[in-house]
Amino acid sequence: MIFKINGLTLSVGEREELLSARAASLLGLPVGAVTDLRVIRRSIDARRARPPHFVYLVTVRLPDGIPFSVDKTAAGLTVTEETDIPVESQTAPSAKYFPAPKQRPVVVGCGPAGLFASLTLAERGISVLLLERGKAVPDRLTDVRSFWDKGILNPESHVHFGEGGAGTFSDGKLTSRVKNPHTGRVKRIMADMGAPADILIDARPHIGTDRLREVVMNLRGRLREAGCEVRFGSQVTDFIIHRGRLTGVVVNDSEEIRTDRLILAIGQSADDTYRKLAENGVSLEPKPFAVGLRVEHPQEVINRLQYGRWAGHPDLPPADYFLTAKIKEMDRSVYSFCMCPGGRVIGCSAWPGGVITNGMSSFLRDSPYANSAVVVNVRIEDLGSEGPLAGLAFRRHWEEQAFLSGGGDYCAPVQRLTDFLAGKEGDPVVRTSFLPGVRQAELKGVLPPFVSAAMKSGFAEFERKMPGFITKEAVLFGVETRTSSPVRIIRDETVQSVTTTGLFPCGEGAGYSGGIISSALDGIRAAEQLVISLGSSCSGEHRG
Repeated sequence: MIFKINGLTLSVGEREELLSARAASLLGLPVGAVTDLRVIRRSIDARRARPPHFVYLVTVRLPDGIPFSVDKTAAGLTVTEETDIPVESQTAPSAKYFPAPKQRPVVVGCGPAGLFASLTLAERGISVLLLERGKAVPDRLTDVRSFWDKGILNPESHVHFGEGGAGTFSDGKLTSRVKNPHTGRVKRIMADMGAPADILIDARPHIGTDRLREVVMNLRGRLREAGCEVRFGSQVTDFIIHRGRLTGVVVNDSEEIRTDRLILAIGQSADDTYRKLAENGVSLEPKPFAVGLRVEHPQEVINRLQYGRWAGHPDLPPADYFLTAKIKEMDRSVYSFCMCPGGRVIGCSAWPGGVITNGMSSFLRDSPYANSAVVVNVRIEDLGSEGPLAGLAFRRHWEEQAFLSGGGDYCAPVQRLTDFLAGKEGDPVVRTSFLPGVRQAELKGVLPPFVSAAMKSGFAEFERKMPGFITKEAVLFGVETRTSSPVRIIRDETVQSVTTTGLFPCGEGAGYSGGIISSALDGIRAAEQLVISLGSSCSGEHRG
């Protein structure tokens, strides 16, 4: 007999070994009767009105015929009998293998979507050419550190371009609202590639930038072992399209590669690729997104606000938060995004003359700072011009304003939160986690007026929900613009471009996902549809 128990709790300081005894008591069994217990999910309940505690979903297996009686008086607990608990494989489920296609499929982009699309094809015996315009992790890390330490930007190797995509320099969050049967498998593959095993059970898992670099390099090795060719420094600079069908691509303005199936997983920062798609008649449309600032507090402040007198307990992780505000008079939403406890704010400029901020944490989240984006929704009608690429110009303008306000050397313009709300430049900011550096400025000058006004109202609502959030210790950084792509590459139910057969746009850059997990899942979906298209070709059926 297998039972699923949801709601078992442990107080701060209690060890997980106690879960078996708690489960036995719930089932009316003697202590020690439950020996086969598996943790499915673990979360922390840290609402400020009560002591923080850990909440578990577990399964237990009992010998058939053993007498038990569920304690129906146990509040907040549910017990259900299961027929079996499936174990997800770390490898692909049994799949049909196809003869080698006449032309090798190409995958463009080495972020989560491209990596998992390539892996999905490789596991079905399909050889893939994976192209990445940036560099492999070790060389990329050298370029990023040069930017942070010296302000030297390499336009083809930075936080956005290179092995692992933008997520390589992030907190490595694996949360996703997407309900997909492949989610568990994606996490298991990541664990197999070097991610911490806790990602398989934590309700809000993260890998950390340090461990994620190891994961993507190991995944590259797995792809090569499976027969994939991985090429760095290989930018797709043009698309060859004949009568609505993809026939090839041009790499680095010089090499022509013939292919009739291409998975496009470019991420959201390849403005030049978007423009080239538009030139070739690929159907694009503008998409809503969000812009704002990044806010940094001392981590101990957030711990104190969230944990109260339990702040600092060694069993408690660095506290995080998620805050939202609806500004009715403006019909705008303000919300925190990509919160990085124990992290740092990083410069992640994607082009010369622009400043972009983001957050990053290591696996241990051991920085003395906590940061989060605070952003406001941007509608298509806010963009000020027509056309599918209007959002690119919109965000580029404000990134340029941040560059100028920061002194023109990739330092970020900063201002204390209290001074931003008071409408004055205020006291100088002495210390932050940001690299390459910061300069004092009035941040209303790096934001659209409606964003600045909405953020002021939003921060007031944040303070109501989380008293103490507004403090002189909090620092704002400009500007946060890369929350999601402002462009969508329009595709149909087969995940192919509606105008170009054989072009499979996917991931964050296509406008259909955001974050590591959802991008990986979208890459898998694109690969599965590519496989289906191969089967259709073999049977003589053609799309379009």
